[in-house]
Amino acid sequence: MTSRPRFHLAFPVNDLAEARAFYSGLLGCPEGRASDDWVDFDFFGHQIVAHLSKDAAGHKAHNLVDGEQVPVRHFGAILTMSEWRALADRLKEKRARFIIEPDIRFEGEPGEQATFFVADPSGNALEFKAFDDDSRIFAK
Repeated sequence: MTSRPRFHLAFPVNDLAEARAFYSGLLGCPEGRASDDWVDFDFFGHQIVAHLSKDAAGHKAHNLVDGEQVPVRHFGAILTMSEWRALADRLKEKRARFIIEPDIRFEGEPGEQATFFVADPSGNALEFKAFDDDSRIFAK
């Protein structure tokens, strides 16, 4: 097991079976521990926990970022460019519900990045991004 810091995120979902199909089946995140009310997933090396909550899921507010309406509440992962392309292609093939289609944001600027947003079945927004050069992740 790696010694790098990993994050833990708990978030609401409307249906655990749908969450399993999306996170494990579609995104390829292995399932960990679970109960009748929650399930852990290995989210690209990080621990996320889908908690059953019929009325708390989904995103509501947006902010304008580089010409796109970005969901304020979202989470995601920074992947390598090849991982990002493979995931974007897989989600397109499976007709995933994109909030923002795969594209390049801040093109030609220090923070240039490949990005897309997708929604899980409960309406939670996820962003997946990649940089040609990891030194650009926090570039100003």
